[in-house]
Amino acid sequence: MNNCLPKVLLLAMMIGFTTVKLHAQTSSSGKITAKVTDAQNNETIPFATAIIIDRKTKAVIKGVQTDADGNLVMTGLPKGVFTFRVSYVGYQTMVRDSLSITDAQPEVSLGAIKMKTAKGTVLNEVEITRQKSTMQLGIDKKVFSVDQSLVSEGGSASDLLQNVPSVQTDIEGNVSLRGSSGVRVLIDGKPSLIAGGNVAQILQSIPASSIESVELITNPSAKYDAEGQSGIINIVLKKNKKLGLNGSVALTAGNQDNYNASTNLSFQNSKVNLYGNYSYRYGNRNGGGYSNITYLNSQFPTAYANQLTDGSSLDKGHNAKAGIDYYLTQSSVLSFSGGFNIRDNDRNELLNIDQLDKLRNPLQLSRRDNDNSGTGGSYDLNLDFNQKFKKPKEELTFNFSFSEGDNDNYQIYDTDIYNINGEAVSSYPSIQRTDGDGFNRNYNIQTDYTLPIGKMGKIEAGYRSQIRFSENSTYADQRDILTGDFVTNFALTNDFNNKDQVHALYFNYQNQIGNFGYQAGLRAEDALLTTSLGMYNTSGGLNYTPGKVAYTRLYPSAFLTQKFAGEQQVQLSYSRRVNRPRGWDTNPFLDVSDPLNYRRGNPNLQPEDVHAFELSYSKFWKAVTFTSSAYLRQTNDVIQRIRTEPDENGITITTPQNLTRNISSGLELIGRVDPTKSWNFTGNVNLYQSKIEGVPAFGIVENSGFSWNANLTNNFVLPYGVTLQIKGDYRAPEVMAQGKRNAMYAVDAGAKYDFKNKKSSLSLNVRDVFNTRNWSMTTEANNTIIDFKRRMQGTMASLTYSYRFGKNDFSFKKSKKSDQQEMRSDEESF
Repeated sequence: MNNCLPKVLLLAMMIGFTTVKLHAQTSSSGKITAKVTDAQNNETIPFATAIIIDRKTKAVIKGVQTDADGNLVMTGLPKGVFTFRVSYVGYQTMVRDSLSITDAQPEVSLGAIKMKTAKGTVLNEVEITRQKSTMQLGIDKKVFSVDQSLVSEGGSASDLLQNVPSVQTDIEGNVSLRGSSGVRVLIDGKPSLIAGGNVAQILQSIPASSIESVELITNPSAKYDAEGQSGIINIVLKKNKKLGLNGSVALTAGNQDNYNASTNLSFQNSKVNLYGNYSYRYGNRNGGGYSNITYLNSQFPTAYANQLTDGSSLDKGHNAKAGIDYYLTQSSVLSFSGGFNIRDNDRNELLNIDQLDKLRNPLQLSRRDNDNSGTGGSYDLNLDFNQKFKKPKEELTFNFSFSEGDNDNYQIYDTDIYNINGEAVSSYPSIQRTDGDGFNRNYNIQTDYTLPIGKMGKIEAGYRSQIRFSENSTYADQRDILTGDFVTNFALTNDFNNKDQVHALYFNYQNQIGNFGYQAGLRAEDALLTTSLGMYNTSGGLNYTPGKVAYTRLYPSAFLTQKFAGEQQVQLSYSRRVNRPRGWDTNPFLDVSDPLNYRRGNPNLQPEDVHAFELSYSKFWKAVTFTSSAYLRQTNDVIQRIRTEPDENGITITTPQNLTRNISSGLELIGRVDPTKSWNFTGNVNLYQSKIEGVPAFGIVENSGFSWNANLTNNFVLPYGVTLQIKGDYRAPEVMAQGKRNAMYAVDAGAKYDFKNKKSSLSLNVRDVFNTRNWSMTTEANNTIIDFKRRMQGTMASLTYSYRFGKNDFSFKKSKKSDQQEMRSDEESF
């Protein structure tokens, strides 16, 4: 299997280029050029979609996307009379009814096409033309518009990410990209302090209805933060883009006591943009599973431990965001925004644990009730300034961000042992209590400058400083079964503080010679993580142990891009990245919620060093968008969770450790197809090979294997204002450092009905239709085999009612060029 992947890659690339040759259209001399900009602020609009339609046959002749600077070029067009359309999410579709290409005039320049913000809802545009594009391809990122994801209605950000190609989430809410963890998750381009930066709880607390798009940056340039082993996922929240006064309200109710409510209000004219939104989430999840342990060659009595779990988790959260953009001049914008989050989590687990000897006779039977109550809140403040200069594309931006948050978790573990060595016992239940407090504060200062050089080149340079403070304290006690008094458990009581700071400078140069483009960049980062671990001794004294991880690194990046005839593009890229350990990974607090499998962090973890190579190919046909990427990623000092051998009580401890090296290579295929105006589908397949080198110190032998995952999302526009979405996903088995993760698959479906006034809609969706989304794995060490399976949610249905209101009374009075006067808006004409 190790030698299969190169053959698969070669075969796939040959098929791709053969397909291109078979589908290539006969070239001709016709050409259309234009520049697509925002009618309000003259900013260019990258990756807008343009098509031309034959006036006689109504057939779509060709479709292209604007480049990163809003430039539009259509080549190889036949002679004739066409209808020209250009569209982009949140804007009115602009149309030129009669565009002629003749021998006398083979090239047509449309000049600047100024797109207006949408008057009504996006659904109006869908009814007139076709569904809006859910996938947009950029030079260094892919943008997925998810604000119309029917299968995620009423869910959380975690539910929504399961519908994004290349992204997977597991039972604990951890996110992976292309099968690899260590992905950097940002909210509006910045790290979030919700739940102390815990990604899983961040995603659970944000309703899917408040998200506009998800950006995937699999091989970021030097301009971006170097953190993230497999890349960056940026979740973009909704923000006003419409002139006038607009707003919306959405209410969701689902089975298993799941409810959502959200509202937003915005006002914009030529000088100011005011916006605000609020959402409330009440999400209840029921789940359960098992964890069966087999102890091999054990010198201790316990040979088997079977654990059956039944639990529920209730998340309640308030999210609010408000901001103002003030146009000092047409080229200067000052922005201020703020947001807050309040969350409340109540989790309960009931564990039945049977510990058996080699003949499967009972040694100890017990029941354990785990109750966890968590509360927390955070807020963030952002100040932004954007200055455009007289020279086109010259721009200066500045950002200062401050955020602060606190978290409190109170846990009670109540254990009742009711059978020892086959005999009933009558003892008081063992009770253990843990109270954890956390406080976090973040500062971010960033400035970026862009300077155009020559006709097609530009220089980008910038500076960024991130400083993060974290303070965590844990107090634990347990009841003495003889006296009934609670006494301090010093082994589980500690104080852990850290300060993490990263200062960075970057420089990028980009240029284009004909159809060949290149970009080279270098980012220098100075990073320092200092920790202080306070442990209590038996006399109650607190002793602190300092820790320090400091390093200065250079992170180069390079991109080479070649465009070919027939709307084809090939790109080769390289970047060096880092995956810094944070939060749970570095906190040595011992989590004993699972009585047989403890977990703890490692304050001595070193950052992972990542080198990523990627070769991508994209092609656009009139009804097909296709992109493929072959990638290779080498990770040094790779971080994996390692399980120790069991002690005399059958207890193992899982701790993240730095291993030697991991090499991952793969092929990713993403395509969107529009067979008809009323049906489109997006498919994604990721094939990858992973190899983890052996580490004798941890009893780990070399492990490698091939895996893949895929998903397919179908969208249908039905009569009578009904839209339908069906999505399926599959994850094949995957090797880990100690064992493998088993296969998983599921189907989600959703439907929406738009009322005749187009201001309101009713949606019904069902997630995990067949109740198959289960996480399971088999972990093998020298002396233990653990079979683990867990479900968390099951089949969930929800009903959502949305109402939109607004009035567009404000517009700009600007003179139009003659070419622009020939363009009209679909919304205005209909």
